[in-house]
Parts: sequence; C-alpha cells; structure tokens
Amino acid sequence: MPALGSAHLRLARPTRALTAAGRFWRDGLGLRELHRHTAQEGEHSLLMLGSPDATWHLELTLDPTGALRPTPTPDDLLVLYLDGPVPDDLVARLERCGGTRVPAHNPYWDTWGVTIEDPDGYRLVLCTRDWNNARVLEAS
Repeated sequence: MPALGSAHLRLARPTRALTAAGRFWRDGLGLRELHRHTAQEGEHSLLMLGSPDATWHLELTLDPTGALRPTPTPDDLLVLYLDGPVPDDLVARLERCGGTRVPAHNPYWDTWGVTIEDPDGYRLVLCTRDWNNARVLEAS
C-alpha cells in the first residue's frame, strides 16, 4: 500500500449546473480542466479540475436523474492557504464567474481570509495564512 501522504486525493461534489460550477472553479479560481466527460443516456457528466502537478483534483459531477443535489452546510469549506494577502482581482473574478462573497460561519475565517460561495453553495476560503503539516506536527 502506498504511503497516504503520496496518494492522490479526489474531492468530488455534485452540482446542479456543471457549466456554472466549472466556470467558477476554472475561470474564476484558475484551476485547469484536467478531464471532462459529457454523459450519454443515463450516465453522469463530470468535470475534473486541478493542477497537472498536484496530488489532488476537484471533481464536479452531474447526476442525470437530477435526484442528487448539492447539500453543503456553511462549514463545508475548501480552504486555500495563500501565505499572503487575498488579491482583490481574484475575488472580483470569482464574483464575475458566479461566486458570492459571504461572511464565514466561523469568524476565524473572516479574520484570516475571504469566503466565497460557489454557484452550488459550497464555500471556498482564500486564507492569508500559510500551512505546513510537518510544522504543525512538530509544534504539537
């Protein structure tokens, strides 16, 4: 079994509108489209986004029956640690691409970043802090 630290991570989320969600994450945030599958009769459509050199990808799925709907809570977060200020032009681009700036459910994220809700209600936090798993473990 490979070490979990090197295993590829897939974060999958259902969407109501693949085009709108894709626009937010691809055109707004700047993730690259890695793969797209347009459904044939009865199949799921999907869009994989990420960075070619990353060990993770975000997968947006569209249920052909319409029965599976996104059900995010205000604390379902995807946090990007930018290690610096959140660029105003990035926030504006995310809003132009269907995002809505919202107050965070946990005020910690308002102190340390900006929260943007995607077209399906999932939240992206652009955090001004940095993160390093090894450093956190060393400190504990």
